Amino acid sequence: MLPRLFSTLSRLPPDAASHDMLNPEYDQLVGMRILIVEDDKALADGLLRTLRRARHAVDHAGTGELALRACTEVHYDLIVLDISLPGIDGFEVLRQLRKNRETGSVLVLTAHDAESDRVHGLDLGADDYVTKPFSLPEFEARVRALVRRAHAQRSPMLRMGTLTIDFTAHRAQISGEDLDLTPREWGVLEYLLAHTGQVVGKEQMLQALCSWDDSLTYNAIEVYVSRLRGKLQKAGVKIRTVRGFGYMVEDPNVPAR
Repeated sequence: MLPRLFSTLSRLPPDAASHDMLNPEYDQLVGMRILIVEDDKALADGLLRTLRRARHAVDHAGTGELALRACTEVHYDLIVLDISLPGIDGFEVLRQLRKNRETGSVLVLTAHDAESDRVHGLDLGADDYVTKPFSLPEFEARVRALVRRAHAQRSPMLRMGTLTIDFTAHRAQISGEDLDLTPREWGVLEYLLAHTGQVVGKEQMLQALCSWDDSLTYNAIEVYVSRLRGKLQKAGVKIRTVRGFGYMVEDPNVPAR
């Protein structure tokens, strides 16, 4: 699915969002997949840098039309949505997202500080809003709050065999000894563990771990999985290849059927 979206973006005019994106830090830790919908390039660039420093995979759409198109191809954990957009405004984008049962959190950016506008956005399904102009610390705090809310169902600690994972501290240990993982290895491991017992495809992993202009490939996923298998062997944790479908982590604490 991602290649199809990337191909679509490559045919857009020069002022489209795909030409406005910054180059990501390829070896970053990845928290959430985030879409910024903002037509102010300077503001969008600042938010991209801020969120990527916080280890999120971030894409940028400069119009409501492009944002809706992107959301048909990729699931976003968080959408940062400006209201005053050219063409389809943010309220209409939000209405269509919720109509299409898009479940990601939405943080609205608005220059309209009237109570009626804030209420309208929340009624349409926004999870939070920030009024322009805003400070980056406030923006980051609201994003962190939405991250915590999105992950509220997941325990910050996981034990599997002799492997212990602290998702909050981004720390892995085997029998009490720290496991040396690169940022990409951590991202792949975290995604696989979040889907323990389920088969996940390479395409799913690419969508979760990469921005549109990231260079991670199917072959790279195979390399990271191979490395993880070697590092997790001592813990009794196995990453099984389901030929033609993807990978699945088998929990050694759960008896095989």
